[in-house]
Amino acid sequence: MRIVIAGGHGQIALRLERLLTARGHEPAGLIRKPEQAGDLRAAGAEPVLCDLESATAEEVAAHLVTADAAVFAAGAGPGSGAERKDTVDRAAAVLFADAAERARVRRFLVVSSMGADPGREGDSVFDVYLRAKGAADDHVRSRDGLDWTILRPGSLTDDAGTGLVRLEASTGGGSVPRDDVAAVLAELLETPSTAGLTLELVSGSTPVPEAVKAVAGN
Repeated sequence: MRIVIAGGHGQIALRLERLLTARGHEPAGLIRKPEQAGDLRAAGAEPVLCDLESATAEEVAAHLVTADAAVFAAGAGPGSGAERKDTVDRAAAVLFADAAERARVRRFLVVSSMGADPGREGDSVFDVYLRAKGAADDHVRSRDGLDWTILRPGSLTDDAGTGLVRLEASTGGGSVPRDDVAAVLAELLETPSTAGLTLELVSGSTPVPEAVKAVAGN
């Protein structure tokens, strides 16, 4: 499959690109800065210069027309303010979903966040972030042209992945290595029967392939 990843230079995206390349897929990553291209090529991915904060849906769709699947893994990142939480974590996700639908790319994965909720109360930047993620998730779920799966990891760590997770509609709080998030995304992409599911993810005791099969009902 050719898989286009928004936020292609992100920590989860680079891990995912390496996994997809090893599995024989053709990942491509959207990046904002030309100097990021080398890291994507090292991961086996095609770099595609596209800024989701300034591009139109038509421009993004042009990068998706040859794709078999799309993954939204972009984020404003730590240290960003409330404004970018909205322009990236919400608006860019909405734009990417609309572009995928326009390009007729049905399989669509979102890296969201545990606790994402458009009705979240509070004025902190983290509250804004969770509202933005929740609003984006709601928009994706409303798109009839997408076979979507929304993945909501717990607190992300840079610990080495164990390949053992808990993946359910509701897991309760916890943390999970970025390695294992990428592994679950790769497995979800190859399991189309997970479409229509919103899943929480934390570290656990179930191997990733088994965890994905369980939620897919396989």
